[in-house]
This record gives sequence, C-alpha cells and structure tokens, in this order.
Amino acid sequence: MAERTFKIHRFNPEKDEKPYFQEYRFEVESGWSILDSLNHIKWNIDSSLNFRRSCRSGICGSCAMRVNGENALACETQVKNVKGSKIKIEPLPGLAVMRDLVVDMEPFFEGLKKVMPYFVTKDSPPDKEWLQSPEDRKKLDEPIKCILCACCTASCPSFWFDDKYVGPAALVKSYRFVFDSRDQAREERLDIVNDREGLWRCHTIFNCVEACPKDINCTQAIAELKKATVFSTV
Repeated sequence: MAERTFKIHRFNPEKDEKPYFQEYRFEVESGWSILDSLNHIKWNIDSSLNFRRSCRSGICGSCAMRVNGENALACETQVKNVKGSKIKIEPLPGLAVMRDLVVDMEPFFEGLKKVMPYFVTKDSPPDKEWLQSPEDRKKLDEPIKCILCACCTASCPSFWFDDKYVGPAALVKSYRFVFDSRDQAREERLDIVNDREGLWRCHTIFNCVEACPKDINCTQAIAELKKATVFSTV
C-alpha cells in the first residue's frame, strides 16, 4: 500500500459560486483503479463527492472523466500508472458541469440522435437473421466497440466551440451503420452527416483518436464517411 494525493474538482451549484479543488490523501491498495479510489473517498471519507459509475468493467462508459489532463475511464485507469505527486481529477471538458465530476450529457446524446443510431431495413425480415459475410463484418470491428463514454467528443475543440456539432462519437456511430451491409438507409444517413455541423466541422485534429479508451480510430472513420459522401453526390 502507498499513499497518494487526489486533487478533485468540486462544485455544488446550490451553494458554490464557482468550482474549486479539494485534496484527499490516503493509502491506495495494490491494483486499485481511479474509480476504486473515488469509491473509497465516497464511502469512507466524504460522502458528498459526486461522480457517475456503473459496471466497473469498461463497458458502460459512465465513469469517463479527466485524469491528469487526459480523458479516460476511471474504472480502467490504474492508480499505479498515473504519474505525478498528485492525481488531478476533473469532469469531461466541453460539457456543462452539473455537480463535482458529473456533466450534462444531453448535448452529447442529442448529437447521437441526429445520425439515426439504429438499423433501418425496408425489406421483409428473414426467417432467422440478416446474414453478413465475414468480410463485411470485419469493416465494423472498430466502430462497434464504442461505448458512448464521450471521451472522444469531449476532447474535440470543434465541439467545445460549437455546441451544434454532432461530435466524433456520433460520426463513428454513423459510420457503423453506413458501412453495415445489412442496413438500408445509406444515402439518408450520408445526407444527414453531409453538413457543416456534421462531417465538415471535423478539422482532423486527432484528439479523439488519442482520447478513445477503446482504441477506435475516430478520425479515420470520419475520413471514410467524407469520401463516401463525396462519391455518393458525384
């Protein structure tokens, strides 16, 4: 066991005029993640601390936050791997802070809704399932790993300065269906993202690629969507 200091963003809109940082120092057990440490604070030191968490398995995306200046999942970030004398924990940037480490996810999900994040089929359903070749399935290997944690979108300067931009996560979700051989709304989907607040707001900064905890190449997916959009209108 070793002692670590956690410098955590605090803000309660009911009583605080502005955000501030509060420090907690305690012994961290071997193998603890950032989420384990936050749970320890919540359960044993300061019950007023607020943050989101659920599965603790890197699946739900609820515990996305900023750790020492980088967007990450608290449940997947090991304390022993975080360098520095203090571990600074902040809410995701670009989204309004509701309390402490909890941000308003509505703008993120509004962007997602715009790209039709669901299958569209016009043919009668088959007796069993919609078949897909291994080659076509392989095209979706990366985008289907998205857990909607918002790490990529919250790292994007275009999203920070334009709240109408759908964001990289929504565009990755669009890619997931545009390039799915079973979906039958390709042109409609491309028309939705072919917009100044869609594909063309992306300036290829690559922050989203660095921030994604699932190693999805968001920028590549957006580039492929741009090509598909251009060639579909030629």
